[in-house]
Amino acid sequence: MKNIFDKTVSEEVIERINKLTPSTAPNWGKMSVDQMLAHCNVTYELVYDNIHPKPKGFTKWMLKTFVKNTVVNEKPYKKNSRTAAVFLIQDKKDFATEKKRLEDYIVKTQELGATHFDNKESHSFGNLTKTEWNNMFYKHLDHHLTQFGV
Repeated sequence: MKNIFDKTVSEEVIERINKLTPSTAPNWGKMSVDQMLAHCNVTYELVYDNIHPKPKGFTKWMLKTFVKNTVVNEKPYKKNSRTAAVFLIQDKKDFATEKKRLEDYIVKTQELGATHFDNKESHSFGNLTKTEWNNMFYKHLDHHLTQFGV
């Protein structure tokens, strides 16, 4: 798994994002490119912005017990995998705005570095190691950039 905290890797991901256009079509799935960018931004909103309610009780237990490993391991996501409700983007988004937001989040994450994230609590999964944070960030971006052929 590539290390999103490495500047070279984060720049490579941003270069891939810069190959997208408002008319880039997916190789699979139903999201448009603007929706995909907004969808990817949710990962970072959960880290940096207090705009999504935290799961509690049974829901949090289910996420930690049954979803966490799939999200933080190194095994790539399958095409057309289900996603959590908070990640569903139904409406049209502004491509340029979502693209800029995603690039800014990637830069911020890389600049904060792996040490900042080591043992940091995630929104849904409890405390994660820096490796788990990396896998979650990189794997999700790689999955959707591959979905859109970049």
